[in-house]
Amino acid sequence: MAKNHPRKKWSDLTTGQRIALIVAATLELTLAASAWRDLARRPAARVRGPKGLWGAIIAVNFVGPVAYFIAGRVR
Repeated sequence: MAKNHPRKKWSDLTTGQRIALIVAATLELTLAASAWRDLARRPAARVRGPKGLWGAIIAVNFVGPVAYFIAGRVR
């Protein structure tokens, strides 16, 4: 049986943990925004599969934008 661990509050995090969280969140948002921008500007003929589906996939943290850049675009 799994133990319930209380969630940490922002004030419970160390300075290093706060910085790491901010960096990770910034990286994720930048990566997703770049992928959505590319998807919006790329013609549908140069995208593998439906653009709407890729738009939803990009919303999946880190994995989605990376998957789009690797597999979603036709070069």
